Parts: sequence; C-alpha cells; structure tokens
Amino acid sequence: MRLRHVIATLTAGLAAATTLTAAGPAAAQPAHLGSNTRAGHACSSTVSIDRFSDALDKTTYNGTFVGNFSALAVDRDGSLAALEDRSQLFDLDARTLQPKSAVHLADENGADLDSEGLVIDRDGTRLITSEVEPSIRRYSRDGRILDRLPVPSALLVAPAGRATSNQTFEGLTLLPGGHTLLASMEDPIAGDSADLVRFQTWTRTKGDHFRLAAQYAYRIDAGLGVPEVQATPDGRLLVLERGFTAGVGNTVRLYLADPRHATDTSGIENLTGQSDVRVMKKTLLADIADCPSLGATAKETQPNPLLDNIEGMAVTGRDRTGRLKVVLVSDDNQNPAQITRFYYLRVRV
Repeated sequence: MRLRHVIATLTAGLAAATTLTAAGPAAAQPAHLGSNTRAGHACSSTVSIDRFSDALDKTTYNGTFVGNFSALAVDRDGSLAALEDRSQLFDLDARTLQPKSAVHLADENGADLDSEGLVIDRDGTRLITSEVEPSIRRYSRDGRILDRLPVPSALLVAPAGRATSNQTFEGLTLLPGGHTLLASMEDPIAGDSADLVRFQTWTRTKGDHFRLAAQYAYRIDAGLGVPEVQATPDGRLLVLERGFTAGVGNTVRLYLADPRHATDTSGIENLTGQSDVRVMKKTLLADIADCPSLGATAKETQPNPLLDNIEGMAVTGRDRTGRLKVVLVSDDNQNPAQITRFYYLRVRV
C-alpha cells in the first residue's frame, strides 16, 4: 500500500458512494478459452479475463472489515487465503469468495503488522511479510509465530538500512520445488538507480528454515512499483507493476520476468551506473487498462472502470490448453472511493 495513493483517494472518497452493483462470483463464466483469446475478453495476445467479482466490497465477517487485501495464496484444501495489510488473514471459499474464517496476526510484541506478502508452505504454515521493518515471519494456521527469516541489512528501513518504510517486501513466492523463497521490494533503496528494485531470495535448510541466498535486480517502468510477484511452473516470475496518478487513476501491468540469467546483486552496494549488471529480462504480458471492462464501474476516475488498486495475485492452476489461471485482487484501503475487486485471468506464458 502506497501512502500517496491513500492520501489522494481519501480526499476523493469523501464524496463517493459506498455501494456498487456488479458481476458477483456466481455470474456465468464465459465458454472455454482456447489457444486464441476469445473475442471480447482479450487483454492482449497472451492474457484474457474471464470475469470479475465485487462480492466482498465493503462487507464484514464476524464484525471484522473484509478488504485491504494485499496478497492471495491457494491453501492445501483448495480454499483461497487472502491477506489484509492490517493484520488479518482470511480463508475464503474459492468458488463463492465467502469468508470461512479469519485469523489475527501480530508481531512478537503483540503489535499489528503491515502485512503484504503471503506464501503457504508445504506444511501448511504461513510465511508473511511486513513492509515496515521489513520482515518475514512464519505463522501457524492459528496465528502463532514459529520463525523469523534473516533480512539483508541494506534492505532494512532507514536508519537501520537503505529502504523506505511502506516500500519494502510487497511480494512473496516459492519457486518450483519449494526450495527457494523470493521476496520483491516495492521500490528502489537509497543509492540504487530510480528504476531498479531488488528481489531477494532465501534457500531452504534443515527444519524448514531459510538462509539468505542470491539477489536480483528488476527494472520497473517509470512511476511504477512492484506490489506482487508469483512464480510460474518453469521458474520464471509473474510480476505486477502498479502506480497511481491523481485525476487519472491506476496503472497496472503484468510482466513475465526471468531471474535465471540475472546477476546476483547481493554483493553490489549500489545499483547505479553498473553496466555489467544483468537485470532480469522482462516481457509485457498485458496492461490491465486494455482489458474489456465487462460492465464494471469505478468509484473514482480510472482509465478503465475495471481498474482499481490491484495488489494481490495467485496462480490457481492451469486450464485445458495449458494457460495459467491467475486471480488478482485490489486493495480498497478501507476507502469509500475504492473497491475490493477480484479478477480472473488466463495467462499464456
């Protein structure tokens, strides 16, 4: 969650309506999408959108606000785990999106987290980032802290390190095989080029602990940051880039990135003017503004009414043609001018 976005939209929200009628989770899905995107649902040559759902917008569960979503993950029972950036982790029915349970998270002192990234590990425990320190903690299903991962000193928030609070670990994913964990920084750290962010990895050790491993540089588009990253089955990465411009709205782009031939930057102090550093190669898959709106409406100015502050992403499987099924979710910042919206995409990589 970016502070400048919250400030801009809070002002707009004072005059905005707080209700919205749109396609819910029970809406009819389109016919099976083949190797070519179906007319009317194509976002690009490689990405199509099946549907969207506003079913959870401005709702509550057992007295707890449902929204502020920053990350998604598929649980071992097939349900959808949805992480709020205000210390709540929801278990959602994958079909209807209705909450089945909610767990409150806290740090070692009982304080709430600015929780942003989520991985459900092979034993069912939850690896969760906070972008304030930043940190990665392992939690039990009932919210007990089990472990805490090491973080490179340069990635800590100043003055301890060179990062800016609320612009650190936003994305978290396990690479295929489950041996490597990867976290994406949202924005550059001090001393690095303004268009380069660092992706940090850890390697699994005995007892399901993780030790620091390689680090990579990723080049962002001007004015955008990285709110989420998810591994593909072949070891590449789906990367969301996002920004907000007052009076214009959100920019959200989906990229495919490849860390496999990138330079390990863990030993490089400043990523500025380093011509020998190989950054991750990236390929634009789709600009979400180019998707069909599917009848969506927006509560604030947007280049496409389908758009909002998209922040979470999960790969939920493959369709019969091999396309990845990808779910996105927007963070409404508990703001009447924004929407909690789920997006159902198919992505050919």
